[in-house]
Amino acid sequence: MFRLLRWLPLLLLLPPPGSPEPPGLAPLSAGAPPQAPDLLYADGLRAYAAGAWAPAVALLREALRSRAALGRARRDCGARCAAEPGAALPAMLPASPGPDSGPGAARSAWEPLLLRAALRRAECLTQCGARRLGPGGAARLRVGSALQDAFRRREPYNYLQRAYYQLKKLDLAAAAAHTFFVANPTHLQMREDMAKYRRMSGVRPQSFRDLETPPYWAAYDTGLELLGRQEAALALPWLEEALQESLAQVESCRAGCEGPEEQQKEEEEEGGTGSQGGLYEAIAGHWIGVVQCRQRCVEDTATRPGRSFPVPDFLPGQLRRLHEAHAQVGNLSQAVENVLSVLLFYPEDEAARKALDQYQAQLGEPRPALGPREDIQRFVLRSLGEKRQLYYAMEHLGASFKDPDPWTPAAFIPEALREKLREDREKRLWDHEPPQPKPLTHWKDVLLLEGVTLTQDARQLNGSERAVLDGLLTPAECGVLLQLAKDAAESGARSGYPAGRRSPHTPHERFEGLTVLKAAQLARAGAVGSQGAQLLLEVSERVRSLTQAYFSPDRPLHLSFTHLVCRSAIEGEQAQRMDLSHPVHADNCVLDPDTGECWREPPAYTYRDYSGLLYLNDDFQGGDLFFTEPNALTVTAQVRPRCGRLVAFSSGVENPHGVWAVTRGRRCTLALWHTWAPEHREQEWTEAKELLQEPEKEEGEELPSRDPAPEPPSHRLQRVQDKAGKPPRVREEL
Repeated sequence: MFRLLRWLPLLLLLPPPGSPEPPGLAPLSAGAPPQAPDLLYADGLRAYAAGAWAPAVALLREALRSRAALGRARRDCGARCAAEPGAALPAMLPASPGPDSGPGAARSAWEPLLLRAALRRAECLTQCGARRLGPGGAARLRVGSALQDAFRRREPYNYLQRAYYQLKKLDLAAAAAHTFFVANPTHLQMREDMAKYRRMSGVRPQSFRDLETPPYWAAYDTGLELLGRQEAALALPWLEEALQESLAQVESCRAGCEGPEEQQKEEEEEGGTGSQGGLYEAIAGHWIGVVQCRQRCVEDTATRPGRSFPVPDFLPGQLRRLHEAHAQVGNLSQAVENVLSVLLFYPEDEAARKALDQYQAQLGEPRPALGPREDIQRFVLRSLGEKRQLYYAMEHLGASFKDPDPWTPAAFIPEALREKLREDREKRLWDHEPPQPKPLTHWKDVLLLEGVTLTQDARQLNGSERAVLDGLLTPAECGVLLQLAKDAAESGARSGYPAGRRSPHTPHERFEGLTVLKAAQLARAGAVGSQGAQLLLEVSERVRSLTQAYFSPDRPLHLSFTHLVCRSAIEGEQAQRMDLSHPVHADNCVLDPDTGECWREPPAYTYRDYSGLLYLNDDFQGGDLFFTEPNALTVTAQVRPRCGRLVAFSSGVENPHGVWAVTRGRRCTLALWHTWAPEHREQEWTEAKELLQEPEKEEGEELPSRDPAPEPPSHRLQRVQDKAGKPPRVREEL
């Protein structure tokens, strides 16, 4: 009863039953000072564990609102106080005193100016924070690094979607699920939940909206799409909006770098020992941390939610498209401004110089007033100034700095560091990517080397970019991988799905899945044989190299996901069965059989370019792979699994496929997906390789878990339990 009374104020903020809910996660208490996000989040999880769905929704939404309000307040206060005349830092230090002034004179000349400005800036920020955030300001609302990571992974939306489902608010449940899934595209349980929401009659297609992704990504994608259709005039407003919003996002990120969380992060990395120097060492150490964080902001802004790597050359790339689009519609002055801005990043860029000469020739007369964009000029000058400080700190103070920008001039890097940085860049390619074989003149060279035979090509399979190849595995290798899958299932391992659970696609089969990282972890723990885990890695690279040689010899393919999957028929449930083991689908788009369209958007894995299915056995009934027309009805080809048989095909609408029902026995397959985008290569593959190469642990020593996949809510709740005991398991199937 007392818990319910505690949550009553937040329950009053929810709309009455039957009233329309505001779009998205709108503010619950507009104008009120935000509360501490960490306390709200912890209370929300406790309410969730207790099954109090309405209070859980209110608390989690208020935690999201408070965190967003904290970020806005820091950004606005930082901009306002930077413009205050008395709080402005000195633009330059006074001239050095004469040689007879003594050693203390130089310090006394600049210390009062710098410290007085710092004190006034601190006073301004404190007063502004108190006005915006209530007594105590930002210090009262400090968010720990663990909670920051949880919000960055969008974990509150994982709980929200379940709570909304229990409250029968299916549209909002779908929106929360979609928001979480965009940032966690490898979360298999959420992918299954998304599929179930799509099948529910009460959920509209427009419900699947992203409530968190910054708006500049929508403008960026729209601009690129219009450019691809040669509609430069329509693309220009979107491209300009994308650039302006990207720069604004960078500024917002930079404001967060001055918060207390960054200082807390530095203390945690130092092991809680605090600063190991005096006043100036402490000031320098904290300032280096702030500048390092600021430099990472462009990389963070250029990284899409759920992606591991940023879009390369994000800002210069936008400027290139802008100057080309302006030139196409005849806006030569704007084209000159944008191409000059590109040259601020890359002064020797031949394509940009050639375009500049062309634009100036078309203008006909000199335009001395035309120069680079002012916003880009300020950005570049500020960034270069920060890089100069960081490289100085690397050389003289032993600081670390990984420059996120490829455009940094070599002159800014001290000579003593250039060779080491060059070696690190070269080493990084080998440390973090599977070794790439030398390109071969023809895919048949690979077939001869591997002992593989081409059984059916695209013409024989009545389609395009399809192939069936045999001989990739020996019977002994199939046996090792089958034993690996069996041992993993018996150990109770769960790799995205609970062990022995029913298939996400049919209630008449059991489904078991194993990733390369989970296999490596089980091998290290002694639950499965290390030979099987190692073979799983080797075979996945074998399939990747063959797929690249056959379909994409001139463009490298990267593994994006590897999954050892077994489907078992449930005895007694096969009579008069009418469904499929896996419904017809395409691998990188959402197939609409009614129209024949395939929408390349989430929840589809839009970055997948080629797919591969490597079969391990044939001692089962049913389970054949089949291809169809985009209507999902007309079967164009069918393939019977057997040990060592690979079916490889492009992942788009040209290759819809499904699996006939497995009516007896157990069907095991190694499913692999490949991508041209290096930022989407499978990080777990590299982690698994490193884990298997590590020396065996000493007796009694525990290895930390390296599985990056978010835990389901029932597991996360154990971390916020109170002393009364563990909360009950609350994760249920939709």
